[in-house]
Amino acid sequence: MADDHGFGLDDLPKRVGQLLTTEGSMLATAESCTGGWIAQCVTDVPGSSVWFDRGFVAYSNVAKTEMLGVDPKIIAEFGAVSEPVIRAMVSGALGLSRARVAVAVSGIAGPSGGSPDKPVGTVWFAWQRVDRDATVHRAVLSGDRRAVRRQAVVVALQGVLDLFRE
Repeated sequence: MADDHGFGLDDLPKRVGQLLTTEGSMLATAESCTGGWIAQCVTDVPGSSVWFDRGFVAYSNVAKTEMLGVDPKIIAEFGAVSEPVIRAMVSGALGLSRARVAVAVSGIAGPSGGSPDKPVGTVWFAWQRVDRDATVHRAVLSGDRRAVRRQAVVVALQGVLDLFRE
């Protein structure tokens, strides 16, 4: 059942949990702009300790480096909201957890911080299973800060489901 905003934040985490339980896999999250919202959604599901290992909230650039092993040179060259950084974040989450599946999110939720190359609403996503290369996706989401962050959570969770459909 979808929540009051129609984004499926009640249903998606349950579906993710059912799939991971069936696969015998655990999930790790590496979050920046969502600030732990993905982890909150999945831990709202009763029994999630069976399939959710841990969440990294690496909001600052220093946190991305210290917690997830993202090379500060990559951040300096490409910016925190970029494909190289999101790849490093998802790889770090997998390598520093017991999870077999990870999702990473980094974006510009606004209302400020955007640029012509990276407007407000730009969010990079990465999903990875231990036995595969990462899948990455860039989206430009719309709405205010809360709407961008909420949409990012939905895309992140849907992407976990999609990993198993490939």
